[in-house]
Amino acid sequence: MGSIAERALLPWAQRVKTRVNLPVRLSWGDSGDSSLMLGEFAEPQVVVRVRDPAALPLLIHPGLDTLGQAYVEGWVDVEGSLAEILAVAHRLAETAEHEGGLLGRIRRRFSHTKESDSDAIQYHYDVSNAFYAPWLGESMVYSCGYFENGDETLDQAQARKIDHILQKIRLQPGQRLLDIGCGWGGLVIRAAQAFGARCVGITLSQNQFDLARERVRAAGLEHCIDIRLQDYRDVSDDPFDRITSVGMFEHVGLNHLTGYFAQMRALLKPDGWAMNHGITSTDAHDGETRYGGGSFIDRYVFPQGELPHIGTVLRTLQEGGLEAFDVENLRRHYQRTTQLWSDAFEAQTDRIKPLVDEKRWRIWRVYLAGCAWAFAHDEVSIYQVLCRPSGQPADELPWSRGWMYRR
Repeated sequence: MGSIAERALLPWAQRVKTRVNLPVRLSWGDSGDSSLMLGEFAEPQVVVRVRDPAALPLLIHPGLDTLGQAYVEGWVDVEGSLAEILAVAHRLAETAEHEGGLLGRIRRRFSHTKESDSDAIQYHYDVSNAFYAPWLGESMVYSCGYFENGDETLDQAQARKIDHILQKIRLQPGQRLLDIGCGWGGLVIRAAQAFGARCVGITLSQNQFDLARERVRAAGLEHCIDIRLQDYRDVSDDPFDRITSVGMFEHVGLNHLTGYFAQMRALLKPDGWAMNHGITSTDAHDGETRYGGGSFIDRYVFPQGELPHIGTVLRTLQEGGLEAFDVENLRRHYQRTTQLWSDAFEAQTDRIKPLVDEKRWRIWRVYLAGCAWAFAHDEVSIYQVLCRPSGQPADELPWSRGWMYRR
């Protein structure tokens, strides 16, 4: 591979060195003796070792998708801190030629059927509960935490997030709550234990369903919590007093958002409250993250995931028959959450690696660290939108939002 790599990489390395001067050493060969420097420095902060010629075109035309592909497929090994590796990846991606317009962003639309959505959910969530446990923490809550001060532990932030949501929707004893995408049951268990609600939680993940039911049984709450393996489109119960959807609507699809919100409206009582909590694009035209990050996530992490801009969320929500009452940006909170997940993933490597193959471990390692970067740099955002059925009299709306933050 030596002469092939050298002929391919020399002109590219010189261009990178001229444009961005990165503290990176690129090496190849059986012993790694052949190398190029991508900048002027005393010691490299990142070392990239090429293990397979398949990596060469991906390095020469770098995007976050191609660089990520080279890493997760094992065609390159990378040494250095995750922060430095991600910084280098973004600088390299910036050197490539990209389409104009939306800064190279594309708007990908998928055909979302019940079968394809179920397959996508199971691909992502049914790795194994044992895989998620070491880095999600005791709460096993896989969504953005809520940090009032920024120094809370992950478990404290997740508990506060759940209470924040339940306070926002003004949950009262005896009310019926539907949680769309209930995960491992954390929110419905808290709603039943602390607020006296009667809950239905639905998920498409078999592993989540099994563990959530087990946790409900262990808490002695089977009489007031019903966990179902069910698509949100198939829920046909009498209307609920409250509905929550936390970290689920990213799987709905841009073309299906109005129908999704219409289903929430159909399942909600006229005086009910609903909360949609989900990740959004920061591109006003619903475009993906820059430099191929969305393509990487679609291929390796969240098949068929689609992120709308908050403007699209509010428009389709209204089209579905709901009125937004409160919109809260939690981008800083998710940056902190994903950073804690990434740190825990790194710290628990010896425990996590034996549970999956090398490729899956690499996917999740770069994905979690990449998420923390994306939220930190406004590549993606996240909003909680509190809403009610539209068309209600104004005098039935609260005067202020004070109750949301009252302890």
